[in-house]
Amino acid sequence: MRTRRSPHETAAPATDDEARPSKSQRKREMHDLQVLGAALAELPPDRLAATSMPDALRDAIDEYNRTRSHEGRRRQMQYIGKQMRQADVEPLREAVAAVRLGSAREALALHEAERWRAELVAADDALDRWAQSFPASDLQQLRSLVRAARADATLAAGERHGRAWRALYQFVKPFVAQAATYTTPAP
Repeated sequence: MRTRRSPHETAAPATDDEARPSKSQRKREMHDLQVLGAALAELPPDRLAATSMPDALRDAIDEYNRTRSHEGRRRQMQYIGKQMRQADVEPLREAVAAVRLGSAREALALHEAERWRAELVAADDALDRWAQSFPASDLQQLRSLVRAARADATLAAGERHGRAWRALYQFVKPFVAQAATYTTPAP
């Protein structure tokens, strides 16, 4: 028979069972580790090799990348999640974040180069702004490329852009990419 506590009695001190996270919380944490493991498996091989992690985890990721069947990959990903429990996850999170941030920076630099190309073809004053922003560039070559891209644009009239359009982009891209690396902080 159970005994009833009076409302004036104090509760018993918390035991180890009550101080532990709930089963749902533990499952969420394990799922998060498995998602991080999936992100690690998607890293390029050179970045993965440069990342510090336990050998068992590295072997599990290598095996995942070699596995082709859906069920085998699913099970291997669960095993990666299990191996993640023994690993220090912060350096692994930082490695994944650095790769994602790097690709975002590259995408922004490419968009910026496309914007510069469109401005240079559309307006004459864009050449002056370019010269102020990138004084080390060869302005004579840039003017020649802009003239050719404008001529291509009038000939193509709604069709695909020609070789000069692509050449102008190839000229602009390294300057914009270099400026992007100097203006954004390193991860």
